[in-house]
Amino acid sequence: MSAEDELATHIRTALAGAGTIREVKMFGGLGFMLNGNMIAAASDRGLLVRVGEQHEAEALARPGAEPMLMNGRTMKGYVRVKTELDARSAKSWLRLGRSFVETLPVKTTAAKPKRKRSKA
Repeated sequence: MSAEDELATHIRTALAGAGTIREVKMFGGLGFMLNGNMIAAASDRGLLVRVGEQHEAEALARPGAEPMLMNGRTMKGYVRVKTELDARSAKSWLRLGRSFVETLPVKTTAAKPKRKRSKA
């Protein structure tokens, strides 16, 4: 099992019973949506956690945490954790993420409109 797969397993375990969880390929890895809002992602670069701007300083004070950069820009409210995580530490990170994401309104996934085929 790769480190990314192991991390994804830890995330699934930590989010069990949290609400509606959906997995989506994103950020070069596997993103996890809680009630329609992104909470975390697992990739070969580590764990990405959405903590919200109000918890960002607290999250960045933890060992192994750094600001999430995308295309050279800092993504406010997101933290990348680069150290290897066991199930217990992953659960701790996801608890911090849940404290923010659970305050967001639930999003429902609307069906995408079907494309009309052009007659060639």
